Amino acid sequence: MSDCLFCKIIAGEIPSKKVYEDDLCYAFYDIDPQAPTHFLVIPKAHIASVSAVTGDTAPIVGHIFEVIARLAGELGLESYRVVSNIGPQAGQSVFHLHFHVLSGRDMTWPPG
Repeated sequence: MSDCLFCKIIAGEIPSKKVYEDDLCYAFYDIDPQAPTHFLVIPKAHIASVSAVTGDTAPIVGHIFEVIARLAGELGLESYRVVSNIGPQAGQSVFHLHFHVLSGRDMTWPPG
């Protein structure tokens, strides 16, 4: 999608601080971190949000969660939160599926 911020990051048109990349996904540090460790993991395929995941794209999401677990281990994260906002009222501002991974501070509940 030509006007998508995350598609432009994946294409290298917008710089990012890369954490990880493979054929299916890309991970990078958030530019406005909400925790000492805060990175995003996004699919390279443009999927609007969790609500747009289909049987065809579900394996990509499963792969992303494998990557999150691997990165958390490599970064020494013993405890972390994974968040995906779906829709404007939930706080989604970029309509490309992404998972925030936050760690390094106490997380309150309920969030928000």
